Amino acid sequence: MSSKLQYISQGETIEKQLHNIHQALDAGCNWVQMRFKDQTQKDTFALAEAVKPLCEKYAANFIVNDDLHLAKEIDADGVHLGLTDTKIDEARAFLGTSKIIGGTANTFEDIENHVKNGCDYIGLGPFRFTATKEKLSPILGLSGYFDILQKLKKNKIEIPVYAIGGITLRDVSPLMETGIFGIAVSGIITESDEKEKLIQQLNEKLYADLIVQNRR
Repeated sequence: MSSKLQYISQGETIEKQLHNIHQALDAGCNWVQMRFKDQTQKDTFALAEAVKPLCEKYAANFIVNDDLHLAKEIDADGVHLGLTDTKIDEARAFLGTSKIIGGTANTFEDIENHVKNGCDYIGLGPFRFTATKEKLSPILGLSGYFDILQKLKKNKIEIPVYAIGGITLRDVSPLMETGIFGIAVSGIITESDEKEKLIQQLNEKLYADLIVQNRR
């Protein structure tokens, strides 16, 4: 769970998905969540079958979005579940203790429930409006993240929380100040013409505190 930067894949075809994932990995991403919505089971499996060895080559975590059975069949590193997907405790019972299970959250209560049921990390959002996902939950903004992270601290709930939803480079530092662990992004990396430079800049902001400590 060391990576503070998660890349959520984009692309309407297997070829486009693979191209985007390969480019993200080549540019320095070490965490890929494969998100391939509204596709046939055959195509989704074919993509996962191609992505897994690619992630292994780059020593990156390979997380399957939503599809619990595919995650087990392909032996992915884990699965990320939305609020209306399989329940976290059922996923844990199905996948076992060795797999990573992430859960989407929009409120403190969502996170509290996920933690009780054995979730490993939280994707909390959306930060702002994003066209990547349909049926958005209420937008949180910086104040929303701050309030929720303060509640977690007050209730002594410790779990890595990733901000998600329309995040840009300039948002990273203010978001980190709210207490989040990292960010999950999609379009900012997919659409960048300078992916390696962008990922380096993102990581510099995400790991700023560690960089300062190491320099002392």
